[in-house]
Amino acid sequence: MTQPSNFKLLTNETAIALTKKLGLIHTNDSLQCNEIGDGNLNYVFHVTNPDTNKGVIIKQAVPYAKVLGESWPLTLKRAAIEANALIQFGSYCPEFVPKVYYSDEQLAITIMEDLSHLKIARTGLIDGNHFPLLSKHIGEFVAKTAFYTSDFHLEPSAKKEVARNFTNPELCKITEVFIFTDPFFEEHPGEFELELKVAAQTIWNDAELILEVAKLKQCFESEQEALLHGDLHTGSIFASDIETKVIDPEFAFYGPVGFDLGQYIANLLFQAITRPAAEKEEIFTYLQEFLDTFEETYTALWNSDNKSPYSKVDGYLSYVLTKFKSDAYGFAGCELIRRTIGLSHVADLNGIENKETRIAAKTATLKVGAYLIKNRKELNIPTVNEIVKQYTLASYSTL
Repeated sequence: MTQPSNFKLLTNETAIALTKKLGLIHTNDSLQCNEIGDGNLNYVFHVTNPDTNKGVIIKQAVPYAKVLGESWPLTLKRAAIEANALIQFGSYCPEFVPKVYYSDEQLAITIMEDLSHLKIARTGLIDGNHFPLLSKHIGEFVAKTAFYTSDFHLEPSAKKEVARNFTNPELCKITEVFIFTDPFFEEHPGEFELELKVAAQTIWNDAELILEVAKLKQCFESEQEALLHGDLHTGSIFASDIETKVIDPEFAFYGPVGFDLGQYIANLLFQAITRPAAEKEEIFTYLQEFLDTFEETYTALWNSDNKSPYSKVDGYLSYVLTKFKSDAYGFAGCELIRRTIGLSHVADLNGIENKETRIAAKTATLKVGAYLIKNRKELNIPTVNEIVKQYTLASYSTL
C-alpha cells in the first residue's frame, strides 16, 4: 500500500497553521495545540484560543493501525468515510454528532466541533458519573440512522448508491478478525492473564458457541440493512447531564442494525458486571431505556416515513424489531468476549486494580458473553440483568 505523495503527518505547529489558514477560530498569535491521542488508529489535535476558550478538533488518519504499526497497513480513505458518516448522521439527528467544519481526503484530515466541555462516556461511567439522558439519546440516534439509511426509507437504488460510498473493507476486516475470529480460536493468540486460560479454553472448546459465532460473523459480512456507526462503544460517545455526541464513525459501513445495538449493549454490560451489586441497577435502567427508546423511535418512523409497499403488512415491523434485538444480543456477546481475551481491552475491566477481583470480573464477562450468543433469540433485558447478577455473584463468591 502506498500513501499519497503529499501526505504529511501534522505536528502541533502545522495544526495551528492550518486552523489559522482556514479561519476556523477567531485567531491571534496565541493559539495553542495539544496532541491528545485517539486510541488505536489515529492522531488527534486540540487547537484552542486561550483568550476566548474556543477550539476545534483536528483528527488525522495515518496509513497503518497505530496500535499495530506499519505491519498492518490501512487506507487513508477511512478519514473521508468518517467525515461523510458524521455529515450523513448529522442530516438525521444533528444534535447527536459533532459539526464537521472541514475535511481533506489527501491529508486524511477531519476538523470538527470541539467537545472538550463533555466527558467520554466510558470514563464518566467508570468514575461513577450519572448520565440521565445517555441511553435515550443513543437509542434515538441508532433508530434514526438505521431507519433513514435503510430500504424502508430509501428507494433501493438510492440506498445502494449510499452503500457504495461507504464500502469500508479494511476497517471491516479489523472487526472480522478481532471480534469474530481471533478470540474464538486458541491458535490465534490474544492478550489475557494466565489465570483466564481455563475460561478461555472453555470458549474455544464450546462447539455450539463457535457455530453461533460463525453465524453472527456471516450476518456481519453479508447483511446490508443500514448505514452503521460500526464502533459504537462508550469510548466513542461524549456526554454530560443534558448532551450526548457520537464520534469516531470511521468504521461506518452498511451492515446489520443489531451490530450497533449490540456494541452499545455490551459496553454498558461491562459496567453492570464490574459494579457492586447495589450499583448495578443504574446500568440495568440504561439498558432498558436504550432498547425502549430505540424501539419507540423506530416504530414511529416506520409508521410515518416507511416507503416499502409491505410497511402495513401485519407482523412485519415486529419481525424486523425481533431480528434486530436477537442479532444485538449475539453481537454484544462477541464484544464481551473479544474485549476480555482478544487484542483490544477496555478500562472497565483492566482498570480493576485488585487482580483477584479483575479475574473474577473477566471470568463473569466471558460467561455472560457466551450465554448471550447461544441464547440470543430468547432474551430480553430483564433476563440479561438476571444472568449478569448470577454470573457475577458466582464469580465473586469464589474469591
